[in-house]
Amino acid sequence: MALPQSVFLHECGPREGYQFEGIGQPDKISTADKICLIEALAETGVKAIQMTSFVNPKQVPQMADAEAVVAGVRQKPGINYSCIYLNDIGFKRALATGRVAVHGKLTLTASETFCKRNQKRDFAQDIEMQRRMAALYRDNNVPADYGSIMAAFGCNYEGVVPEARVIGMVARLHDIAAEVGSRLKSMVLADSMGWASPEQVRRVVGAVRNRWPDLRVGLHLHDTRGLAIANAYAGLLEGVEMFDTAVAGLGGCPFAGFKGAAGNVCTEEMVFLCQELGIETGIDLDKMVECARLAQQIVGHPVPSKLLSSTTRRPASPAAAA
Repeated sequence: MALPQSVFLHECGPREGYQFEGIGQPDKISTADKICLIEALAETGVKAIQMTSFVNPKQVPQMADAEAVVAGVRQKPGINYSCIYLNDIGFKRALATGRVAVHGKLTLTASETFCKRNQKRDFAQDIEMQRRMAALYRDNNVPADYGSIMAAFGCNYEGVVPEARVIGMVARLHDIAAEVGSRLKSMVLADSMGWASPEQVRRVVGAVRNRWPDLRVGLHLHDTRGLAIANAYAGLLEGVEMFDTAVAGLGGCPFAGFKGAAGNVCTEEMVFLCQELGIETGIDLDKMVECARLAQQIVGHPVPSKLLSSTTRRPASPAAAA
């Protein structure tokens, strides 16, 4: 496939980053600092920001102030402000704020061991939860049109995830959406623990596309083994134009099973890659680098971003200038 002309970057740093930073230090990052970064990101040209996560604060202490963060952000028109919820309780909390975009997202996990650690459910329980979520969306007039498969490329507990399992789970999510009269339009394949390789990304994305040609496929790529930007490029080569990214490379999964779990591909590095390839993002790279600098100040330690530590960036390539 040809490279896309433009891509949609979903900024997940405020949620993805802070959930990891808060392990053992639930008060490490203040509500005011969380709001400050979200509002700074809104000035970069990004069109979607994942602000927080409505999850059990006993499991993810840094998310205990989710309602306060949502209430405090001065929202800028034209930006989709969202959050994460993994069950019906979280969805109802998000809905009650009246200040976040709620989506009919259905999520399954391709590793049962990871599912038990992350969502505290086995495969069968997780499928039933997605049915409950789909019914809840229907009852609140929210179409169940957005799917996600976590650990779609591999797992620290179970190893490489078979491609057939991923396809089977995407099919199951289609069935669950159909049960409530909805149809999936988008599907995010998440490399939750950074297991993917570029060729694997191309194979799995291609397999999903072959089965469901009209489905919009997105990628959520962690950089645990240093391949996130290469995997993003592989996705671009397959025509993927929707990516989750994290400013400064913040984040990681607290339940990945080891301390070295890394965050999503850096937003600023993804913007730079797209700039070099002549792909439009709508994001001001210099402003995003400044947000990365702010994020580093807030977390109080060096961040993964290569652009932040680089003193110079070469001019845009001829392709980008064309």
